[in-house]
Amino acid sequence: MNPKVDAFLSRQKNWKPEFEELRSILLDCPLTEELKWGVPCYALDGKNVVLMHGFKEYCALLFFKGALMKDGKGILVTQTENTQSTRQIRFTGVQEIVKMKSVLKAYIKEAIEIEKAGLKVEFKETAEFNMPDEFRFELQRNPALRNAFEALTPGRQRGYLLHFSAAKLSKTREARIEKCTPRILDGMGLND
Repeated sequence: MNPKVDAFLSRQKNWKPEFEELRSILLDCPLTEELKWGVPCYALDGKNVVLMHGFKEYCALLFFKGALMKDGKGILVTQTENTQSTRQIRFTGVQEIVKMKSVLKAYIKEAIEIEKAGLKVEFKETAEFNMPDEFRFELQRNPALRNAFEALTPGRQRGYLLHFSAAKLSKTREARIEKCTPRILDGMGLND
């Protein structure tokens, strides 16, 4: 038991009983308990396997390599259409967790086995993501921006492409591109 997780739980107003039940299940597994990104995270030999986090309408276990799991019960959820690796199991009450205890342990065990085997999720290449015409035009018009964008890590490139593509209107995409251009030129990601 990690005292940082104890402190996290003591501050919870929503999902506290659910988190405590999930924690008891996770602590019964051969994982190390840590606090990462402000939430309890459970790792195997320093590799993140699962974390628990809460949202307004549900709390969840998030499996880092959930895309590789079999999901025989059909309970894994992809958070967004752009999520490639992680999968969640969502809960809205502690009784739900109690009823699923053996299933949850089986899923955690499978996630541990995936990590032990060293399996990796195959990620889409950046070129497979949609590049809005407005950004393509700006890259052609501005060689410094093109060079800076190409120098970014693939994850940072994808972050910008997703951000720009999410806007429905062309003028909104143009405004986002204009706002982000200085960050790209400085070699920074969208959230750096």
